[in-house]
Amino acid sequence: MCAHVLVAEDDEMQAELIRRSLLAEGHTATVVHDGAAALDAARRLGPDLVVLDLMLPVIDGFGVCRVLRGGDPEIPVLMLTARSDEDDVLLGLELGADDYMTKPYSPRELMARIRTVLRRSGRAAEVREEPAVTAAGISVDPVRHEVRCDGVPVEVTPAEFQILLAMAGEPDRVFTRRQLLQCTSGFDRASTERAVDVHVMNLRRKIEADPRRPVRLVTVFGVGYKLSGGRP
Repeated sequence: MCAHVLVAEDDEMQAELIRRSLLAEGHTATVVHDGAAALDAARRLGPDLVVLDLMLPVIDGFGVCRVLRGGDPEIPVLMLTARSDEDDVLLGLELGADDYMTKPYSPRELMARIRTVLRRSGRAAEVREEPAVTAAGISVDPVRHEVRCDGVPVEVTPAEFQILLAMAGEPDRVFTRRQLLQCTSGFDRASTERAVDVHVMNLRRKIEADPRRPVRLVTVFGVGYKLSGGRP
């Protein structure tokens, strides 16, 4: 089942990790980094769920939740915070938060909580018929965990799948090696950014007509890689 989730988190690395986890579950996501942007995005997009960090700049999570509940009490809110004081938890719940998680947490636990909140709210029933993302003739389906190149199934490793999912979701965006490494292993310090080069090399063998002259998964020298939005 698929939902659109608004992620309001000022830590960019944490926000990116949450977004990748949501995409891998078949959801779509919008990420903002302060409370004012969160309120603006909530009004414009009408998300199925808001993942809301408590310690946001401009307007904190409590303030965002208070405004959301005054405008659209039906949007579920899952609060995230490094503060675990009982008073904070109670205030968050009194303001209308549907669930509350303290940091650090595992992405798997967060996704389980999100599924529970969506199921309770009934929002998870709003399934998008085509969850796959497509760019440059590459289709990546996070629900079926399938990759197709010009309609032909392609066998990829889990790390390669996560890289393609991230890049197909934002065609023509240039990803650094560090960003792509986060897609494949989160904050696993045993991995290195050079591992991304190996994944990219292997992917080119699978999706490029001539891996030595790539036209889909291209190098942006001095920065990283991008998936060209146009068809080759």
